[in-house]
Amino acid sequence: MDRILVTGGAGFIGSHLMDRLAAQGRAAVCLDNFNDFYDPRLKRENVSGYIDKQDVEVIEGDIRDVDLLEKLFSDMRPAQVVHLAAMAGVRPSVENPRSYQDVNGMGTLNLLEMSRRYEVEHFVFGSSSSVYGLNSKVPFSPDDPVNCPISPYAATKLANELVCRTYSHLYGLKITCLRFFTVYGPRQRPDLAIRKFTTLIDRDEPVPIYGDGTFKRDYTYIDDIMDGVLKALDMRFDFEIFNLGESRTTETVQLVSLIEEALGKKADVKHLPVQPGDMPITFADIEKSKRVLGYDPKVAIEEGIPLFVDWFRAQKEV
Repeated sequence: MDRILVTGGAGFIGSHLMDRLAAQGRAAVCLDNFNDFYDPRLKRENVSGYIDKQDVEVIEGDIRDVDLLEKLFSDMRPAQVVHLAAMAGVRPSVENPRSYQDVNGMGTLNLLEMSRRYEVEHFVFGSSSSVYGLNSKVPFSPDDPVNCPISPYAATKLANELVCRTYSHLYGLKITCLRFFTVYGPRQRPDLAIRKFTTLIDRDEPVPIYGDGTFKRDYTYIDDIMDGVLKALDMRFDFEIFNLGESRTTETVQLVSLIEEALGKKADVKHLPVQPGDMPITFADIEKSKRVLGYDPKVAIEEGIPLFVDWFRAQKEV
């Protein structure tokens, strides 16, 4: 059976993909370094059910470790690689740009080089809506020029896409880049807005909003993202880029209101200055994804927030 290597497979998006692959009976290997960007116990819980499973394997290791990658690719000979491992987050990248360049830059290059050498059939790269930066054309299309990223994180993701394109051109490696738009849902990272706001409101603690609350995001529920990733996995392109989003926007103040309604509690909002690297809007044009991948997001934010809050409450009771 063809094996799929998922880097960052213990994280928020990666662990959901591991679940989907396992449910389909597909052989998969999770590679994750379980770093302390947030509590590693959460990531270990995400994949704890796969210990000792026959078709699913969890390996602790770093994508910068060339010797480990050499052994992994040599032993397992993956047919496909889904590369989700990265230093994540816009604001932390402004404070620590070197680590973002190191992990996202060299780590991605290492995986591409191994994929070339071991003749991987298909490489799927998890990119980000942040690559659009201050793009003046809205909604953002994969065909738009992207030359104005405004954070080190965004710059590394854009550079990764360019290196992917180079490897496709030089070596015929089939590569699909997926630009994720503000993914949320069960297991979301604690530092991301929806989980952070929900936690603070639940604790009756102040909720920080940077700016006047009118920044807009294209919030995408994890189930819709998974549908898009799996559709991309089952197709082959020389090199293509797709947006995975809901293709609608929600202002921060509207988001807080939805969380308040789902929790049945009011937020104590504190407005703070806009943070460097923050984009005023993300908004996905998904026409290409619908037409080529058959991508069809179904979970609107009004439905997704109550689903997330239900999960949040269940976690508190464990």
